[in-house]
Amino acid sequence: MSSFFLCLHVLLLCGLLQAQKLLLPGSCSFELDSCGYTSDPQSGSWSMNEEGHLISVDSALLKDQDQEQAVLVSPILDPQDWSCVRMVYQITGQGSLQVHLRPDSDNFDYLLWSSSAASDSWLISSVDLPNTTEPLQILLSGRPERGAGNSVAIFEIHIVPGYCIECNFEEHHLCGYSNSWNPNVNWYVGGSFTRENEADLNHTNNRGHYMYVDSVYAKNFQEVAKLMSPMTTVPMSGCLSFFYHRDQETGNIFCIFTRDQQGHYEDVWKPDVYSTAGWTHVSVDIKAPRPLEVVFEAAFNSARGGYVAIDDITFSPEFCHTDTEPSFDPSVADCDFDRGLCLYHQEREDSAVWKRVTVKPNAYRTGDHSTGTGSFLMANTRFLSSPGYVGRLHGPLLPGNHRYCVRFFYLLQGFRSVDNALVLYVYDDNNVAQEKVWSLSEASRNVWTRMEITYMKPMTTKLVFVSICRNFWECGMVAIDDITVSLGNCQVTTGPLPTECDFEDGVCGFIQDKSEDKAVWLRVRGHTPTSYTGPKGDHTTGVGHFLYIEASLMRPGHKALLLSPYLRGASSPQCLIFFFHMYGSGTGILSVLLRDGSRDTLLWRRRGEQSVSWMRAMIDYHCDVRHQIIFEAIRGPTLRSDIALDDISFKRGPCTDPTDVTPFSGSSEYFNEIEN
Repeated sequence: MSSFFLCLHVLLLCGLLQAQKLLLPGSCSFELDSCGYTSDPQSGSWSMNEEGHLISVDSALLKDQDQEQAVLVSPILDPQDWSCVRMVYQITGQGSLQVHLRPDSDNFDYLLWSSSAASDSWLISSVDLPNTTEPLQILLSGRPERGAGNSVAIFEIHIVPGYCIECNFEEHHLCGYSNSWNPNVNWYVGGSFTRENEADLNHTNNRGHYMYVDSVYAKNFQEVAKLMSPMTTVPMSGCLSFFYHRDQETGNIFCIFTRDQQGHYEDVWKPDVYSTAGWTHVSVDIKAPRPLEVVFEAAFNSARGGYVAIDDITFSPEFCHTDTEPSFDPSVADCDFDRGLCLYHQEREDSAVWKRVTVKPNAYRTGDHSTGTGSFLMANTRFLSSPGYVGRLHGPLLPGNHRYCVRFFYLLQGFRSVDNALVLYVYDDNNVAQEKVWSLSEASRNVWTRMEITYMKPMTTKLVFVSICRNFWECGMVAIDDITVSLGNCQVTTGPLPTECDFEDGVCGFIQDKSEDKAVWLRVRGHTPTSYTGPKGDHTTGVGHFLYIEASLMRPGHKALLLSPYLRGASSPQCLIFFFHMYGSGTGILSVLLRDGSRDTLLWRRRGEQSVSWMRAMIDYHCDVRHQIIFEAIRGPTLRSDIALDDISFKRGPCTDPTDVTPFSGSSEYFNEIEN
């Protein structure tokens, strides 16, 4: 082969690779085999089509296997850089498809994407995989409903470098971009425009594909065409770049905005000129702390409104403009008061109303919300020489034009009237109150209660907690703890994580062991029926659900076992965190065990009455094989022996704040009797 043809071959190959990104390991078209994808032996099986082209699972096959789902597990992947998983799939009839991430060093699989939308043809999903330093696997869970004709099929999986919102529109599925259908004007794939070679942009000639919308069929005023990117699946911020070509004869409007899952819009960019002589490069900064999609919108007033074309959408994690404010971390306003006031301060230090107090575990006074043994802020007339007070606690400054979600816990005792007992204001940076965003109207007394407030202001603001007591006889004690501030709306949640359970929506897969006449854990809300034992509310919100054993339904020494779902096992240490409540003069024993096969290993134990408060426990353990965690409660000798659990979570270890890592403690004069 001559050097000329060799060079030509190399140039053509380079052009092909530029047009279609190099596929990374884990990609598969399921033509000849499954490319290392295997069915999880703990679930049903996926089957290859005899003629190739797809892998599927149907309801009849799962029924024969007595399974509810089939899980397809990828080979072990090692994505050093950010990548995008694009999957072509189809759900026929009733069913669902989920994509999970399985880190090598974790017990749990994390949901990245799910769909239950049936279709008559294939659909496309796009899922971002952030860069990581540890190996991982992708899990595809197909769940066709029982009944004839229900199935889930996967046609291809492409894993490509970069972000899912990036696209050069050369691939047949357009990187998951979708057109919002309009009878008259829509975005189409084009390929006749030729970009001019612009030296300042260093952009070469390209006769590939692009997206365009033309006004020629517009019939009504303000005909709108929308091209929408895939929904982001992980937080991201940086520089969005693209090329556009625009011609306007009598009028069109071209703009870009973002839209989140709740339909909230935010304008990103509008052009300064009505038409461009050639392809024009644009760079705009976007911030996506929560899932959102980028929308390219063109609107026409008539059939003579010209056209708009876009191409080569790219993204960089670095902002493209130096004057763009860096992503603000609102956690500067977080505080649990265990190590001080954080960035909060009182209006008058010489006569401070809010006092930081610590209550040791006891059977009479409630401790803090964070751990049961830490600190919180309290306002009380007994701290002051005057009969009344006005106490203001000022938080740090927060930038304007952001939507903030504020969460905190409060505790109220002794107030005859709750008016002005606790109020939350938003002040500006000149100490002028802008809005009273919340006030206490009616309180669950003697229990830590969670409150959530969402607000947004154009100016710099700060939170100010205010407590007013007009005279000693009307007032009691008010306390606050665990203030957290995050970006976004409090009502927009990501759903429960597989690593956490607060028992609000069920028992999260935990199992009761009812063998050998064992007692059961009860899921309830509010206070337990027996006086002088059990909590007055849950730990999560103060008004939610928790699990507990009811001593009046058990015999002394009677056991109740709560088993976690099976945990896969992990190569790294794990940290188990939970809150327990052991209050009552006859309280028995609470133990945590690790079950590995037929062997149970004791990890942690408490005996006897611990506190009237919810207490936090943190346990380090390591198990690299399939296992379960068991919570075992043993009833004490009297009816005042309720034991409760709430807010169980697993994190990668070791535990970072080991306030309660002593494996065994507590004593009881009835211990031997209980054991026997």
